[in-house]
Amino acid sequence: MIHRNCMKTTVAAIAVAAWTLSGAALAVDVDAAKALAKQNNCLKCHSIDKERDGPAYKKVAEKYKGKAEAEKRLIEHITSGEKAKFADGHEEEHKIVKTSPPKDMEQIRNLVQWILAQ
Repeated sequence: MIHRNCMKTTVAAIAVAAWTLSGAALAVDVDAAKALAKQNNCLKCHSIDKERDGPAYKKVAEKYKGKAEAEKRLIEHITSGEKAKFADGHEEEHKIVKTSPPKDMEQIRNLVQWILAQ
């Protein structure tokens, strides 16, 4: 009986730990993401739900929904300065997102996760 209760307690503890870790990994700091977007003038070309020079974040999230490489792809896009294509056909280098401290991948990942959550 004691062995069975100990096993149930262990299984329950593992389940709670797994749930907590997965929730923490998926948690987005919305205020920090919006602040970083504002600091980098992302909202000059993008909006959450309306097309501007760049696609709406809801459209970006829809495009990448369910794709395993979504986060990696968007991080590459906002950190490399690669060309962005516009509706009129012209291309420009995408602005590289700057963080403080420089190149803080946690901040960049949070921003990308926020975009993908739209």
